[in-house]
Parts: sequence; C-alpha cells; structure tokens
Amino acid sequence: MFKKSLLITICFIPLICSSQQVLDNAHLKCHYQYLWQNDTLTGKTRDDLIVLQIGQNLSKSYSYYSNQVDSISALPNGDKIAGKMIDNAMKNGDFMKGNYLHKRMKAYIYKNHPQGKITVTDGLSLQDYIYEDELNAQNWQFADSMKTILNYPCQMAVCDFRGRQWTAWFAPDIPISDGPWKFNGLPGLIMEVYDHDSQYHFTAIGLQKVENEPIIFSETYVGSKKFEKTNRIDFLKAKKRYLMDMNGYIQMETGIDLSGGQPEKIMRYDLMELDYK
Repeated sequence: MFKKSLLITICFIPLICSSQQVLDNAHLKCHYQYLWQNDTLTGKTRDDLIVLQIGQNLSKSYSYYSNQVDSISALPNGDKIAGKMIDNAMKNGDFMKGNYLHKRMKAYIYKNHPQGKITVTDGLSLQDYIYEDELNAQNWQFADSMKTILNYPCQMAVCDFRGRQWTAWFAPDIPISDGPWKFNGLPGLIMEVYDHDSQYHFTAIGLQKVENEPIIFSETYVGSKKFEKTNRIDFLKAKKRYLMDMNGYIQMETGIDLSGGQPEKIMRYDLMELDYK
C-alpha cells in the first residue's frame, strides 16, 4: 500500500493539444533525479529530472525539461519564443554554460506500446527518430541487501544490460513493475538504479498519485517535424558519431560555429547502451 503521508508533489501541468494522441491515463507519477557524467576524466556531471507516468496499460518516461521545450514548441508562436530565449542566452553568456531552457535527455520511452514492446523516440540535433525496443530486457538477479528510499523499504537487484552492470533498488510495497528510462521487470517500482561505474544514476525524489492524467504520445517539433524510422543499434551508432563531432552537425544545420575555430572531435563519455560497438 502507498504511504499517503509520504507522497511528494512536484507541480507541473503539461501542455495538451487536441491533436496529440492520448495513449492511456496515468494513476501514478514518479520523479527521478538523473545524474550522468559527461566527462569521465574530470568526473563532471550533468543533471536532469525524469518523469515516469504510469497508466493501466502502459507507461511513459521522459525529461521534465525536454517536455517543457516541446510544450513551448507546440504553441503557435513557439519558434519565436524559443528563438528569443536562445538569443538572450547567447547575449548574456549563458548559452555556452548551459544556463537556459533546453532539452536534456531527448528520449521518450513508452513501455508496453505497442503491447509487449517499447517505443522510443529520440533526437540528434534537428532530426527526431523512432524505433522499437524489447520490453523486460533486463535479466535481474536478486540480492539480500535492503535500504530505505522515500521511507519505502527497498531490495537490491543486479543485472548486466547491454554492456553495463546495473544495480537497482525496488520497493515491493509498490507492486508496479516499472522504473525510469528502459528499466522494468522487477516485482516493485524501481526507486534507484545506477551503473557499476556511476556514470548514470537515477534516484526517486517524489511520488504522486494522479487521477486520469493523460499519457500522450509526444510529437516532434524539429526539422521535418516527422519522426524518421530507424532501429536501436543504428540510432546508437549515429548518436556516437554526432557526439564525436557535435559542433560539425550544428554548423552544418545552422551555420553557427561554436568551436571558436578549434573543433574538438572527442567524446569524454560513452552511451548508456554499449552493445552498438
């Protein structure tokens, strides 16, 4: 049973357009702090806030900040609003520091959509992609260790998943087999999960009961405004190439050179899934 006194509410009302497809209605919303190392040499980390909407038949995991950007883009004058925000950030020096509203994790993860599968939409620069993935792809092994997260007793489980070793802590008192990103398949909600090298770390910071909150299929508002179909491995390979020469992609698509004439073709971290190699 849920402990009502422990539910933490994070206020956010997503923009729902009449043209957007409603897939299900959520009854529980989870919020996760997401930290990841974007430079394994210095240990520098970046942060995100991941939202997990859980419905009767499916769930949706996405970045709170990326969803904000998409909500602005969905407005009739969204392009002008976003452009003005970027211009202001570039003028006051915040753009290069990342101190402006921008997309963080671009992936939207729809578990059990279609039934028995996962649908993933993700983006590289000015093009968004869509591909299908496996559901329940992690082969978890249970451990005896226990700890408490948000006042819920959590049990430890481990797995090797696509090139990384992962540790998860799940709450048997919340009998929902789900979690952030692509993680699921445990007999309880995943409250924390991280890889062996601590490059990627999700921690639950809030749970909220909701009533009939629409779970929508988020559209794309960049480039052609259409998803390009691909498969997971091809997308990961393309993402690796993009991250190795991000400035080259940006300069090709916008004409803006952010390198100062000294492009750095090096990637100081690797992707969450390593089986593309």
